Amino acid sequence: MQKVEPKKRLGQHFLKDKGICEKIANLYRSHEIAPKIIEIGPGMGALTEYLLKRTELDTWCMEVDDESVRFLDIHFPQLKGKVIFGDFLREDLSKITEGNKIGIIGNFPYNISSQILFKCLEYRNQIPEIVGMFQKEVAERVAEKPGSKQYGILSVLLQSFYDIQYCFTVDEHVFNPPPKVKSAVIRCVRNKRETLGCDEKLFIQVVKTAFNQRRKTLRNALKPIIQQADLPFLDLRAERLSVEDFIELTISVSRVFDLKR
Repeated sequence: MQKVEPKKRLGQHFLKDKGICEKIANLYRSHEIAPKIIEIGPGMGALTEYLLKRTELDTWCMEVDDESVRFLDIHFPQLKGKVIFGDFLREDLSKITEGNKIGIIGNFPYNISSQILFKCLEYRNQIPEIVGMFQKEVAERVAEKPGSKQYGILSVLLQSFYDIQYCFTVDEHVFNPPPKVKSAVIRCVRNKRETLGCDEKLFIQVVKTAFNQRRKTLRNALKPIIQQADLPFLDLRAERLSVEDFIELTISVSRVFDLKR
């Protein structure tokens, strides 16, 4: 098998620039606490090649394309037994981690990249670091700070438990086939926050409700939740609030609920 043809239905855009592959592989720095890493969507192994050169890492791959799995089996015999044929979004990561920490890395399919991040967030205590290629707009949104139009639900939820670093922008021509948008690599490192200090489900509800009508002040955007309660930040729009502000707001909303019971 000489090569794998990229499949549009899987959102495959194979990275072909070796310099960028090496740069991405070297971004991962949590090898002391999580030497086992899983590359999502390795395709023909452009990034895998450089991950394997880092001998301090225990590199595994997860691939949903059976043709790519066969290619990896042939061209990367050192991965024998370490290529998981499966969909990352459907996998029970607790069985893969076996209670240990793992890193996540990859040139992620853009059509599911946000879902990959949310899955990692679900297993945040097992995943100390994520390094990935995203559509540039998504990468900017994840890394953005309060006060801009890019700052939104994804920003707040990811930054609650990860410190985000926007690493570099990638042009279209380094992929086969070239995507119609620019790309970017970000690095997410687990922060020291163990819990939010508030009801997590309510926190997510408050954040999503606030940003679903982001042009309105929180007083109007959160009416379905708070009605006429007097809470902090109500004269601001959602994009002005930091993670800590949303936590404070959620605690206040929770108190209102308690009073109504």
